[in-house]
Amino acid sequence: MKALSFLVLVLPAFAGPTSSLEETYAAQGRLIVASFASAPFPHPARAEGHTYQGKLYPAAEHYADSTVAIFIPKGFRETDRIDFVVHFHGWNNTVAGTLETYHLVEQLVASGKNAILVVPEGPHDAPDSFGGKLEDTGGFHRFMDEVLATLRDRAGFKRKDFSFGRIILSGHSGGYHVMAGILDRGGLDRNADEVWLFDALYSQTDSFVAWAQRSPGRLIDLYTDHGGTKEETEKLITHLRAQDTTILQAEEAQLDPVSLPGRHYVFIHTDLTHNEVLDKRGEFALFLKTSVLTDR
Repeated sequence: MKALSFLVLVLPAFAGPTSSLEETYAAQGRLIVASFASAPFPHPARAEGHTYQGKLYPAAEHYADSTVAIFIPKGFRETDRIDFVVHFHGWNNTVAGTLETYHLVEQLVASGKNAILVVPEGPHDAPDSFGGKLEDTGGFHRFMDEVLATLRDRAGFKRKDFSFGRIILSGHSGGYHVMAGILDRGGLDRNADEVWLFDALYSQTDSFVAWAQRSPGRLIDLYTDHGGTKEETEKLITHLRAQDTTILQAEEAQLDPVSLPGRHYVFIHTDLTHNEVLDKRGEFALFLKTSVLTDR
């Protein structure tokens, strides 16, 4: 992609097993790891675990982790309204694995945006897209209230009178399902100011389109040839074009970042593989840099 010199990342060596997850990112800012009552799991729908392709994924191992990671970049400016990027991991992953593999902390720092990253534990190392309590009616509002309460208690901010600012929902792969649930019934006024799908538009397309029709925010769909999202994405593109809806459709290799701000529907086809779309070329940082978020 053109003009991505601002995305050069300096990645720290991942800390050894004796170091806490919080210590791993201390050079970049402050990472708070907490257990939330409003976290996706545990949830009654997974009280007996989940069976996929004949294999049982027990609740105790895969649906009992209520971990939420909250990262505050160094130099964060305190204001009365805090902006957030909430990211949902895909199948067979965890909070720690997502941060380590996709360098979300480093990409947020590189973007220069004055926002806080939130990564909740989904199904823990399991092939499952269910978002637990975040798919319940009002579940996202309760979750974000707990994020604010945790920041007031543990972030060391001088002011305590802050509330929600802009919220961006980001998801990779199976993360689409919980995002659709949040957009449909999350409980906030808009639930999201932008929505980013990293090779994640498998279904629930009506939920994303309905959000886009009632919100001025940007919907980005970055899709691959073999990740299982191309057919659904192309169907949506065809549908929108038939309605004379203005969209940006581009190849990632020729993508000009200048074209991204202010767009409503953005479809980006990439030659990357499914597990490369978040960080191989600094994609997460690019979307941050061109977003509605303000700079630090």
